[in-house]
Amino acid sequence: MLDKNLVSNRKEFEYELLEFAELQRIDGPTRFYETPEGNRYPSVTAVLGKMMDKSALETWRKRVGEEEAARVSARASTRGTNVHTMCENYVLGHDIDTSMPHNMMMFNQIKKVLDEKVDMVRATECTLFSDHLKLAGSCDLIADYDGRLSIIDYKTSAKLKRKDWIEGYFLQASLYSYMLWEMTGILVKDIVIIIGVDDSLESQIFIERPQRYLEKAVDLVRSYHKMYG
Repeated sequence: MLDKNLVSNRKEFEYELLEFAELQRIDGPTRFYETPEGNRYPSVTAVLGKMMDKSALETWRKRVGEEEAARVSARASTRGTNVHTMCENYVLGHDIDTSMPHNMMMFNQIKKVLDEKVDMVRATECTLFSDHLKLAGSCDLIADYDGRLSIIDYKTSAKLKRKDWIEGYFLQASLYSYMLWEMTGILVKDIVIIIGVDDSLESQIFIERPQRYLEKAVDLVRSYHKMYG
């Protein structure tokens, strides 16, 4: 069902939209983006997925078994994609698919934060890239959060997260902030992670400064290129 009237108290956002070239996405074992100049750069998520410690994930996969791990991962990926699309459409004032109650629960958690904290939208689901880092990626939202220009990333989770568990999210957002600066000269103040959570009535919000994570993030990107070319 697509009906924006079923979403109560829709906020009317203000916009100062930036223009970004649409990059061609090339999916495969490693996701790449092709820039307007024809350069192919790996995605931020692909690079961090290769370079971050995955021992906890591997332990979980062994504990539950490969079949169950694949089922849970596929479900989480589909849910995450659907909720991201709902948030994007909401911010742009478009109709939203309200047919899945579980997705709506997650969306409404994030919607509350968008309504209360976010305005002056610069871009949604925009593709960014860096010739210097040879890197690209798709950023969920660039907008003012509490009046401060921010990179905002939506996440979904079955459980509440501890801050020390989600360093990868901060590294990802800090790299988006770098790519935005390289492309436009615009410096964001904050990186904001909004997580819709199954076993919670409200989303989790984590706010950091991109400078805190950027040095480590850039080192990981450089190490990736040394290892994989």
